[in-house]
Amino acid sequence: MTRLVLATTNSHKVEEIQAAIAASTDWSVEPQPDFVPEIEETATTFIENAILKAVHVSKLVDGLVLGDDSGLCIDALDGRPGVFSARYASNAAERILRVLTEMASVNDERRGAVFVCALALARGGEVMWTTEGRVEGRITHKPMGTHGFGYDPIFWIPELGKTMAELTQEAKNLTSHRGRALRQLALFLKSQ
Repeated sequence: MTRLVLATTNSHKVEEIQAAIAASTDWSVEPQPDFVPEIEETATTFIENAILKAVHVSKLVDGLVLGDDSGLCIDALDGRPGVFSARYASNAAERILRVLTEMASVNDERRGAVFVCALALARGGEVMWTTEGRVEGRITHKPMGTHGFGYDPIFWIPELGKTMAELTQEAKNLTSHRGRALRQLALFLKSQ
C-alpha cells in the first residue's frame, strides 16, 4: 500500500477523499501532519491554490502530497465567493447566510452557480499532476438537507432534483466537483 498525504486540515475534505480513494485504489490516505504550518492561500485561481498547498506540504513530508482547493462560483455575484469561499464569513452558517442575503433579489433564471475542485499532486516540492472537477447547479432560496458541509445545503443539482446536502456520501462522491476530480486522481494513482 502506498501513502498519500493530504495538504489540508479540513476534516470533511479528509473524510471525503479517504472514502473515494480507498474505494478505488490501494493507496492509504493520511491527513496533513500536525507539525506542518498553515500556508496562506494567496493565488487567484483554485488550481494555483491547490499547487501552493501541495508544494508547501511536500517540502516537509516524505511521499506524494495532494493539495485541494475548491469553492463556489455564483454567476449573479460575478463568480463570488470563488477562491474566497472558505473565508467568505467566519463559519459555514454565516457563509450561507451571506450568499442568501446577497442573492435575495436575484430571480430563479439568474441563480446559476458552479462548484469547482482543483487537485494538485507534488513530491519534494515539485508538481507532478493537476486536474479540476466541476459541477453546475443553482443557488436555492433556503438551505435544504443535512449531509455534506459548506455550501452544500444551498447548491441545487437540477438533474437530481436535490441539493448537495440531500445526497448520501456515496451519491455525492458520484456527482460532486470533488468526486469528479477524485476519479481522475484515482486513475492517475493506479498508473503509478
